[in-house]
Amino acid sequence: MKTVADIMTPAPIVVEVPGSRSDAINTMVRNKLTGLPVVRASDGMLMGVVSRRDIFRKFDEDQLSLIMKKGCITVSPDATVEEVARIFSEMRIHRLPVVDEGKLVGIITPTDLLRLIKDMKTDLLAEDVIRTTCVTAFEDEPLTYTIPAMRVSDVSALPVLDAHGKLVGIITDRDLFSDQVKDPEALKELGISDDANLAGFRNVLPLFYSATDKYMADDRTVKDFMVRNPTTVFKKTNLAEVAKMMVINDFGQIPVHGTKDELIGMIYDVDVLCALSGNLNE
Repeated sequence: MKTVADIMTPAPIVVEVPGSRSDAINTMVRNKLTGLPVVRASDGMLMGVVSRRDIFRKFDEDQLSLIMKKGCITVSPDATVEEVARIFSEMRIHRLPVVDEGKLVGIITPTDLLRLIKDMKTDLLAEDVIRTTCVTAFEDEPLTYTIPAMRVSDVSALPVLDAHGKLVGIITDRDLFSDQVKDPEALKELGISDDANLAGFRNVLPLFYSATDKYMADDRTVKDFMVRNPTTVFKKTNLAEVAKMMVINDFGQIPVHGTKDELIGMIYDVDVLCALSGNLNE
């Protein structure tokens, strides 16, 4: 039976407290990450975790200690992958620090477990693990409406429908950043110091626009930013195949369609982990 030690990322990249919002953003950008463990500078003790969503939910805060999630759930290197899958699935979180004798030794994410599921045999299908209400967007609605709706619904992706209710796209927090938007003043306000490194900006900048709305023109609509003709899965698709698609394409979610190509829901990476945890009804 595999354990956390077998699949975790050892010696993870961290950010320290005392520290600032800019410290966390710069570290995420440089390393193309969406979240980090937070450790105390004096002794390396784990103090919490911080994600891009945490930062932009509290965008007016500058002190990292006031932004990060404290008292985060941790796991030991000896925990089984089934135990960890259950935590991810039940709590719907996306990173777990691995702690051994009080010291941070690694980090594990749903993607680490998806790599196992894609090669396993399971009878579970996509329709078996849809567990959240599917919030949708209309392709012609203004982003000034969609962005607050994403915040209120606490989702990072919305399937996009046309006037006939047909799925025509998907919009995620990453899509809200256009490669044409490279406003130096916006980057300065974010605290991003490495102006030459644009590779990681897609991990961080979208939530800046979502949090402030101030750089979003009133005439921009969902269809200006959405990914058209998104990848979908049929409701009878085996979970191993869903996991494979997520790993290969770096997807955190995929729309699910029925026999008539109608949208029936969204399946998220933490839902697919039910193939390991077995907690379908929780």
